[in-house]
Amino acid sequence: MKILKAEFTKGVIGNDYGMEDNLPHIAFFGRSNAGKSSVINSLVGKKDLVKASKVPGKTQEANFFRINGSFYLVDFPGYGYAKRSILERNKMIKRIFWYIEFSSARPKAVFLIIDASVGLTALDREMIRILKVNRHQIVIIANKIDKLAKYAAEKQLSLIQEEAQDIPVLKYSAKTNEGKDGLTEKIESFM
Repeated sequence: MKILKAEFTKGVIGNDYGMEDNLPHIAFFGRSNAGKSSVINSLVGKKDLVKASKVPGKTQEANFFRINGSFYLVDFPGYGYAKRSILERNKMIKRIFWYIEFSSARPKAVFLIIDASVGLTALDREMIRILKVNRHQIVIIANKIDKLAKYAAEKQLSLIQEEAQDIPVLKYSAKTNEGKDGLTEKIESFM
C-alpha cells in the first residue's frame, strides 16, 4: 500500500466516533511523548499533518485522518502525562476506553506506540489488557529505535517481544523512516 493522500477530517472530544462514510478505522494509542504524531507524519510522508509538539500531552482530541479515501487513521491523545490535572487525565482515559469498549465504530486494529528505549510501561500493559479483553487486534510499534545502538536495539526489541507474547512488535524510527514499509504492510493486512 502506498499512501497518496492524507487529510485531516475532524477532531472529536466527546464520543461521536462514527463517520458518515463508514470507512474502517485504524487507531493509534500511546503514552504522551512516545512519538505518535511523528510516527503518523512519517507514515503518510507529511511533516505537519499531525501537529507534533515538544510539550507532551498537548493533543486533547481524537483526530481523524482520511487515508487514500479508503480508511481513517485515528490519533488519540497520549495517556499518562503527569502535568495534566487528574481530572483531565481521567477524562482522556475514559474517552479512550469508551472507544475501545463501547463505540460502534470498532477499529480494524489498534497500533500501540511505545518508546523503544523505555519498553512497555504499567500504563501500556493496562492498555493491552483492556484491548485484549475487548478482542481488538493489537500491534506494538517500538518507536525511536534510531536512538539505540544496534545491539541495544536488538536486545530491547527482544525483551519487548518476549513481554508482548503473541502481539506483533514492529521496530520504527519516525526520524529515519526505518520500519515504514513493514508498518504500511501491516495496516494493509487489516483492511
